[in-house]
Amino acid sequence: MKISRRMKALAAVFLIRGLLGFSENANADGPPPTAAPAAAVPAAAAPAVAAPAPTQPDSTGTANNNGTGIDLQWPVPAASDTNTLTTTGAPTIDDAGKTMIGPSSELVKNIAHNKISINIMWTLITGFLVMFMQAGFALVETGLCRAKSAAHVMSMNFLIYPLGMLGFWICGFAFMFGGYASGPAAIGWQPSLGQGLLLLNKEYTVNILGHPFGLLGHAGFFLNASVFDTAIFCLFLFQMVFMDTTATIPTGAMAERWSFKNFIIYGFWVGMIPYAIFGNWVWGGGWLAQLGQNFGLGHGHVDFAGSSVVHMCGGVIGLVGAWILGPRIGKYAADGTPRAIPGHNLVFVIAGTFILAFGWFGFNPGSTLAGTDHRIAVVAVNTMLASAAAAFASCIVMYWKTGKPDPSMMCNGMLAGLVAITAPCAFVSAFGAILLGAIAGVIVVFAVFFFDGKARIDDPVGAISVHGVNGAWGVLSLGLFANGSYGAGWNGVHKLFKDGVVQSINNDGAAATIKKYNDLLAAGWSDEGVTGLFGKFFGAHTNDPSQFMAQLTGTVTCFVAVGLLAFIWFKASALIFKMRPSHEDEIQGLDIPEMGAECYPDFQLTDKSSPIG
Repeated sequence: MKISRRMKALAAVFLIRGLLGFSENANADGPPPTAAPAAAVPAAAAPAVAAPAPTQPDSTGTANNNGTGIDLQWPVPAASDTNTLTTTGAPTIDDAGKTMIGPSSELVKNIAHNKISINIMWTLITGFLVMFMQAGFALVETGLCRAKSAAHVMSMNFLIYPLGMLGFWICGFAFMFGGYASGPAAIGWQPSLGQGLLLLNKEYTVNILGHPFGLLGHAGFFLNASVFDTAIFCLFLFQMVFMDTTATIPTGAMAERWSFKNFIIYGFWVGMIPYAIFGNWVWGGGWLAQLGQNFGLGHGHVDFAGSSVVHMCGGVIGLVGAWILGPRIGKYAADGTPRAIPGHNLVFVIAGTFILAFGWFGFNPGSTLAGTDHRIAVVAVNTMLASAAAAFASCIVMYWKTGKPDPSMMCNGMLAGLVAITAPCAFVSAFGAILLGAIAGVIVVFAVFFFDGKARIDDPVGAISVHGVNGAWGVLSLGLFANGSYGAGWNGVHKLFKDGVVQSINNDGAAATIKKYNDLLAAGWSDEGVTGLFGKFFGAHTNDPSQFMAQLTGTVTCFVAVGLLAFIWFKASALIFKMRPSHEDEIQGLDIPEMGAECYPDFQLTDKSSPIG
């Protein structure tokens, strides 16, 4: 023990002396605390060894800030100028002859870096909220299905997250956003997440009648080294969780009779192909976004947060899948009369709806991709107003139709309002949000009864009506109610207004175009945002019927293109794994036959809601 203590004491002495020696050597190599700044050291002094360049991927160091001359390198700030302590290099001189901070100044670099940092943090946090929506979907869908298949439904909602993510990582992101920087953009546009997004500049394009039609991106497969950048990784996370919403919608429409093996290969496909292709056409700079520049249809097809790209896309896939699968056993009588098959847990349904409503504050405001865009306040308020109006409208309609409010329909009403406001949330007034939300709440009730009764398509959770039908209504409502207060230059189209006259300028990057745009602004013309058919009624300077035509074009395209892809996929995938379990397994419930585990093993299940015959 004594030897051990002595050894510890000696080790401590040597450690302290070593640290003191290191401190003394460090002070000897550098200037003393009272010395002049390093920049004032005489030229004869030995130059300091340059620090190694940072190896972290960072979007602000990828390019020279789109030609402004401001180098946004990170994490090492620029060395301070010895004269002003704010600039490096010669400062600039403004028109009045006053000295301004130089474009390469430490101050400018720090401001730019902080702005990008705020936007990245905002986008990541809202993406995390959207990811948590998966729990809401799982609860809503499981609660609206029978207890005997609860583990099966919950497991599909769980596994679709990793399956879709992997598919999106393999090629979905590249197809969707590989040409992001090549698409139409406003004059003066800067990527909110940093210059690294400019690496996404490869788009397959065809020329028809002299106009470019973007079809598919092809940069970023497997998030390879050529796109190893913080801006791109941030965009990937945010868009991946959006894709997952699309992917999980059919798990509700096809619940209780979908083979788990067939579902697994679907999970890869949906993240790789349909969402990515249609998403490229709208958000990746593709041909629907180019409708404004190519054909003068408003600002092109506009979808702020995904009524068509996310929700309608998922709803159409669910519609085709449910139609091919057919109804659950016992859903329809011999004469075709639909029979109600109630879900097993309304508590799950209502709790899941609240989780989804909370997550939508990430879904819609997060789609600014910028915490520095103050429009997030308008987007958030419009989102909750529309959901409230829709839930109340559904309650009133159900009272009128059945004499009872129906808790599940109130929940679907709220979700329908959230889906509908997703596209126009940044472009409409509060009154517009209330109006379109209330209409969505009415539409969803009639749509549920239509698919259940007239179309005889069995949708256990109402996903087709909530997401498909009201996704379509959402993008169309933008073309009706947008009030011109936001979205100037959207998709590269500038609509300038003065004294009742509108001039359109398409940003082609030419110096003459930019000069004309600036001259008109200087002459008092205002750059109008996205405006709908009834824009003046909601405060816009003018109406724009062409915007509604762009919205209609995108809606029809989504239904036809995504529906065709889904039809081909489900028919082809059935050749690999059959789509539907056996008759016996479906009667028993899919928990044991498909999953090997019961959701409620401690309870004796009495299936009172499965009519046979």
